[in-house]
Amino acid sequence: MLASTTRFATPAVANALLATMPDTVWRGNQMGSQRAVVTPSGFRALDRELPNGGWPASVLIELLLAQPGIGELRLLAPLIASLTQAKKTVILMAPPHIPFAAALAELGIDLTHILLVEAEKPADRIWAIEQALKSASFGALLCWLPQCRADHLRRLQLAAGAGEGLTFVFRPAAAQHESSPAPLRMVCRAAASGQLSVEVIKRRGPVHSQPVFLPLTVPSVLDQPFANQSLADILPFTLPVTPLHAVDRPALPATATRYRTALPA
Repeated sequence: MLASTTRFATPAVANALLATMPDTVWRGNQMGSQRAVVTPSGFRALDRELPNGGWPASVLIELLLAQPGIGELRLLAPLIASLTQAKKTVILMAPPHIPFAAALAELGIDLTHILLVEAEKPADRIWAIEQALKSASFGALLCWLPQCRADHLRRLQLAAGAGEGLTFVFRPAAAQHESSPAPLRMVCRAAASGQLSVEVIKRRGPVHSQPVFLPLTVPSVLDQPFANQSLADILPFTLPVTPLHAVDRPALPATATRYRTALPA
């Protein structure tokens, strides 16, 4: 019987071998990588915890929220601002609140490149998301899914992989105990001093043990009383369809909640 000639590879040989393998293979004690282009989050502390140093494209990114309105849009505001300023469309799918567009504009977001889609039924949302992901023109898709089955998530992950945009799914924090095909999952909670606690519970890399506390910008317009603002300031004509997240804003007056803008031609 011939003796085995198998030898342990040196670190240099192992690294060279890993470089030739698919992006899904990486050392367990190192951050995973991918060849797709990533986009910086706008927060250096968060980028250090993300594979390749930014938001990955062509995959589902799950943001699990303790409750809606804790700052999830302000977390993504740097990204949305850079995309819309580059004239890329950002789709907001079935957000739970009426928009406060003046606050978003103050964060640098170009509202003319924001598209809002309203879909009340879960099945309608999944269908609309899949249709949006088939478009090559969107820069990012943000969708709120308070209810979503595992097979729906697998369908969305497959659809996201066929495109080049960024896909964010907002789900309840209780879903962190459920399995998910999303390669990047984070639990977001409100923290002291207007910060947002972000805990990475799944990523291509080592386990993340400590949450990252991110200081979120608070638009100055949020400190102004509604009595000094007109309806046009709340929902300018440049904002298409309905509704958009309120950016941590209290409930709007009844006249505002009934207002609906038209989709531009």
